[in-house]
Amino acid sequence: MNLSRNTYLEVDLEKIKKNVKNIIAKFSEYKYHFGVVKANCYGLDNESLEVTKAILEGGCNYLAVATLEEAIKIRKKFEEIPILVLGHINKDYLNQAKEYNITITIHSAQSLEEIINKNINGLKAHIKVNTGMNRLGINKNLKGLYEKCINNNIEVEGIFTHIYNASNEEDYNKQIEIFENLLKEIDISKVPIIHISASEALTNYKKVEEANGCRLGIIMYGFSEKMNLESPVRLVSEIVQIHNLKKGEVVRI
Repeated sequence: MNLSRNTYLEVDLEKIKKNVKNIIAKFSEYKYHFGVVKANCYGLDNESLEVTKAILEGGCNYLAVATLEEAIKIRKKFEEIPILVLGHINKDYLNQAKEYNITITIHSAQSLEEIINKNINGLKAHIKVNTGMNRLGINKNLKGLYEKCINNNIEVEGIFTHIYNASNEEDYNKQIEIFENLLKEIDISKVPIIHISASEALTNYKKVEEANGCRLGIIMYGFSEKMNLESPVRLVSEIVQIHNLKKGEVVRI
């Protein structure tokens, strides 16, 4: 809130909760609905984590964040909810991930080696597959990475990817094909969670057979052309002066 201008962003928690409930009801074929609450819920949350709480009350049964710091902050408030860090965690802080029961992402052979070298037993992880985003993730030898995790007492709870340009059906189909071909390397019945779709892919395409999880991001705040959701956000300010202008006059910036 800008106290000098009496300007603030109003967030309706009940509308967020209602949106999440409606999304989960529509996509009830998924077992896991991840609430992506990175960057303080895209800048909408506060220190009390009221937006995160509304998302959980709406029905999300897993949370996802970008960094370990975000995960620990949430863990101190919500002790039971599983939390996945989607981004890289520096090897020096992996012990904190275990201490706070945070699920990590393994995104390369190198990141796996760093985890193994720390000799932390019982870490829970999701393996990220790169299907074209070309940031984090592996694009070959899923079997080798998966087996190395198992042999080193790392629990592979999930495997996932992130679809780029999901509004383009051709790009979407290419990435799904890459992901499914890699999944064929292992027995996915032994992997509890497979998640692919984020907000855009979720609303544009049918559920991929192998997937039992989806990630809800900006769709929770009403950003969807495919669903009748409510915007929970309102910018409130005050009028400080009114000018009556004549035709041809302008407001200078």
